[in-house]
Amino acid sequence: MIDRIAIRLRYEGVAPHLDERGLRLFAASEARAAGRGGIAAVSVMTGIARSTIGRGLRDLDEAGSAWPSGRIRRSGGGRKAAVVKQPGLLETLGELIGSAIRGDPQADLLWVSRSQRHLAAELAGRGYRVSHTVVRRLLKDMGFSLQANAKTREGSHHPDRNAQFEHINAAVARFRRARQPAISVDTKKKELVGDFKNAGRELRPKGQPEEVRVHDFVIKANGKAVPYGVYDIAANEGWVSVGIDHDTASFAVESIRRWWRRMGRKRYAKAKRLLITADCGGSNGARVRLWKVELQKLANQTGLAITVAHHPPGTSKWNRIEHRMFAFISQNWRGKPLLTHNVIVQLIAATKTTAGLAVACDIDTAQYPKGVSISQAQLKALNIRYDPFHPD
Repeated sequence: MIDRIAIRLRYEGVAPHLDERGLRLFAASEARAAGRGGIAAVSVMTGIARSTIGRGLRDLDEAGSAWPSGRIRRSGGGRKAAVVKQPGLLETLGELIGSAIRGDPQADLLWVSRSQRHLAAELAGRGYRVSHTVVRRLLKDMGFSLQANAKTREGSHHPDRNAQFEHINAAVARFRRARQPAISVDTKKKELVGDFKNAGRELRPKGQPEEVRVHDFVIKANGKAVPYGVYDIAANEGWVSVGIDHDTASFAVESIRRWWRRMGRKRYAKAKRLLITADCGGSNGARVRLWKVELQKLANQTGLAITVAHHPPGTSKWNRIEHRMFAFISQNWRGKPLLTHNVIVQLIAATKTTAGLAVACDIDTAQYPKGVSISQAQLKALNIRYDPFHPD
């Protein structure tokens, strides 16, 4: 009977000290000593292929023949590299990749994925015989790797953009020194409610992923969730209203009102002013008339003088709520289907960080119709004073 455990122990003892040929000879020696079934047993216990053990047995039989000193293979042993057997292969591959990257309209691979298999197929059309694995090795040697698009081009921007950021930061600092509330607001991406796939992964028993729908078609009975967030910059705490209707300016201001009533008023009992920082579009956009009308109502109800500072167009990712609150909410619910509005509320409210972030959340079941028109007369009746710095 073959003692497989003993083979394994002997192999682990000598493996770190042997080169390729030494391991092959050791495995062959063990297989021969084991007798019938020895090759299979040694292969299982060492992970060395049966064909390799067979070559080792032939090496043992040729022990008397000369073997070049310092080598693990005979001279000329091993398969020749593809670039040696097929001259011009490397140059042709470089031409295929380079012309497509440069945007040459005649490039064969300009309008298709430059995958390793596509490259191998194109090379085959030019008379070369290579697999996609060979293409992968050649590309690596040439310094290529798979890379995603990089968002680095900002596009055109106002010459005073940096000054606008400095102005907003200075305003936040003034409000914080005066112990007046300064908040960052925005709408998080609308979410389908139901057993839909949610990006990300979470720990589950192996081979038991949570099953969700194949297609992302809205379940009419569930609708969508519209999370609107309010982030208190000084307190590092937030509020999220999960709406079930449209994302309008009325919904946005109602979310701020709920934050003030449930969180802000208690923390800033002596507040006289409120600073709101927001991006330049959406329901809280700088040119949305309904946003201004609703803020006037909020100011009248709370007695707060409200200052609004909009970030420059195209810079919403610098809005504090994006990277201080929304990012952590997305991390907390990754890989979890948003089955109901209540599940969404619980996942948002459970979001915490080691830096002390705390988030409160509730559902807003009110209806917010779109297309509410604000007349010029209503706009003129508002008590608005524009900042001297870029009042536009």
